[in-house]
Amino acid sequence: MFPSGALCYAELGTTFKKSGGHYTYLLETLGPLPAFLRLWTEFIFIRPAVATYVSLAFGQYVVEPLFMPCAAPTVLVKIVSMLAITFVVAVNCWSVSMAARTQMLLTFIKMFALILIIVPGIMALVNGKTENFQNAFDSESLSLTKLPLAFYSGLYAYGGWFYLNFITEEVINPNRTIPLAIIVSMVTVTLFYVTVNVAYYTMMTANELLMSEAVAVTFASRALQGVAPAIPVLVALSCLGALNGGFFGTPRMFFVGAREGHFPAIFSMIHIRRQTPLPAVLFLYPLVIVMMARGEIFQLINFASFSRWFFIALATLGMIIHRYRFPDLPRPFKVPIAVAVIFTIVCFFIVGLSLYSDPWNTGGSCALTLSGVPVYYLTIKKSYIPERWKKAFNNLSLHLQILLEVAQQEVKTY
Repeated sequence: MFPSGALCYAELGTTFKKSGGHYTYLLETLGPLPAFLRLWTEFIFIRPAVATYVSLAFGQYVVEPLFMPCAAPTVLVKIVSMLAITFVVAVNCWSVSMAARTQMLLTFIKMFALILIIVPGIMALVNGKTENFQNAFDSESLSLTKLPLAFYSGLYAYGGWFYLNFITEEVINPNRTIPLAIIVSMVTVTLFYVTVNVAYYTMMTANELLMSEAVAVTFASRALQGVAPAIPVLVALSCLGALNGGFFGTPRMFFVGAREGHFPAIFSMIHIRRQTPLPAVLFLYPLVIVMMARGEIFQLINFASFSRWFFIALATLGMIIHRYRFPDLPRPFKVPIAVAVIFTIVCFFIVGLSLYSDPWNTGGSCALTLSGVPVYYLTIKKSYIPERWKKAFNNLSLHLQILLEVAQQEVKTY
């Protein structure tokens, strides 16, 4: 499923040259209200939830080995997770090039960790250790209502294919780079993630895998005794890379939204010396900390995934409508229309069914999404904010601008 979405976003990224990803594509194809709602949900809960469960995974892998075979203290896991968030925010506020170099380093570490897991697992499989694959697709527990939540958890691992679209204006030759990067990364990620799961199941049963708080730690204790202590560290650094990638790309969406007048102007400002979108990065930090204090990984995945996949489906629907309305518009990369239609239908189906599967988390996500509608009509479409409030807000923005040393972008990049 995810390759179809990735190819759709390759077309969108080469058709619209602005940064901003989902927000920009919804704005250009379906109009300002869906675009604002995407911006609203990303800031209020999608990005804080995503950052929270990635950082909690980081904390789990750092702390779990220190307390095995006992359970790791939840408070300590969350403290370590907060330190990871603080580090990533600091790097992305300090320097764009440092954040990019950090991302490259952590990506290489992630690939090394995956290879370290894959090799012994595949070797054991070749040597005949296949008992855990007997009746691997047993359908006794198969349920249609569980399908959306399974999709949400599974597709999260493959969900980084749209991050490049957040920074289109910073990409050299996007018409070539975006499709090439998406296709190469799509093949690489699929190959590595499928084989790493095969390796896991070679050494662990399905029940053992589900019961493990840190799967790679359990795997390493059985297959890699000599280097077992290194595995959780490598996986934790991999989580740090995912966290850094999110904080590198998502603030560009807020930056573009503010530039279009859909968010406070301070979000469209960059540091006068470091050229980082400092306000957009910094203002996410307290929301992530608050959500981390109350969140649990799988609940957060379901909570964030409903709106995330709803808007991805809207973006690909918008692509189909835009292609019909403007057939002569240059599109350097075109995905087959059947692929886009099937992907869109499947996304809407999964999103709709998830309301039945997990009404509490997905219903809350839906309600928070719809809460942006009155905000849009009261503050963006036609402002009903009292002049006194506007004056106070502008005064606060001015003081924040001075304090953070930020200013509006001077060079047009789109």
